[in-house]
Amino acid sequence: MVAVDVGGTGIKAGLVARDGTVHHRRRVPTGVEQGPEAVVGNLLRVAGELAAAARAGGLDPAGVGVVVPGIVDEARGLLVRTANLGLHDLPLAARVSTELGLPTRLGHDVRAGGIAEARLGAGRGARQVLFVAVGTGIAAAHVVDGRAAPGAHGAAGELGHVVVRPDGPPCGCGGRGCLETVASAAAVGRRYAERAGGPADARRVAAAVAAGDATAAAVWREAVGALADGLVIGQAMCDAERIVIGGGLAEAGETLLAPLRTALKERLTFHWEPELVPAALGDEAGCIGAGLVGFDALRPGPAA
Repeated sequence: MVAVDVGGTGIKAGLVARDGTVHHRRRVPTGVEQGPEAVVGNLLRVAGELAAAARAGGLDPAGVGVVVPGIVDEARGLLVRTANLGLHDLPLAARVSTELGLPTRLGHDVRAGGIAEARLGAGRGARQVLFVAVGTGIAAAHVVDGRAAPGAHGAAGELGHVVVRPDGPPCGCGGRGCLETVASAAAVGRRYAERAGGPADARRVAAAVAAGDATAAAVWREAVGALADGLVIGQAMCDAERIVIGGGLAEAGETLLAPLRTALKERLTFHWEPELVPAALGDEAGCIGAGLVGFDALRPGPAA
């Protein structure tokens, strides 16, 4: 399966086997700054190159799986809206299929990542998995028996826009105090920079926490507390066996997960306490998930 994960800055792609193995990995810039058509062009180019590589190796690609951020109507193959890519109301699956002559399935990047983690990664063995990607923004996927429901309008899993701090910072969605304004990797870097001065990102803040920086520790506590509040909401809705934390902030490892487990446990009342674990597939989860989404469209049932 030709698998393509289109992100705001980069495209991660490869040939994905049914067992999730990735071959012929490719990473290219998304080209958002060049306009929407450039994004589509870069997607088509890398997908076409991978299809050609498969055929050159004596393989016949089964199809294409493409995953993108935003609101995705998976049934119609329609990219409804994505602010990161500047695209809207685009029948992307049909466009790719026509250009490459291959059946194409369109999916959501976080839902696809959640499917990959549930079937092949840190969620393996659990029937009910809540995958939470904490990066520039925050989004989630509730995966049951290896499948993630998109919701009625393709907008399920927008955990980052649950309001956890009503008097908090304004959010790009138009709300205020959304989870991702406090607990995303971008928010952590921004809030530390505001207090300490100078540029910062979440990785630097995590290192400063480990080094005993009081300002970093305060920002980190706020983020962990807000994220725990969001996870309690997610757990109340999903009753997951296991919560898998992915995205850039998860790269902090136990610096994030140890206090997050404690904060989550303190907030739970009658809810079952889920396992809280780091993602296992890293930044390839979306690409692997794109391949699985493509296979699922050809044959019902989990491909793992």
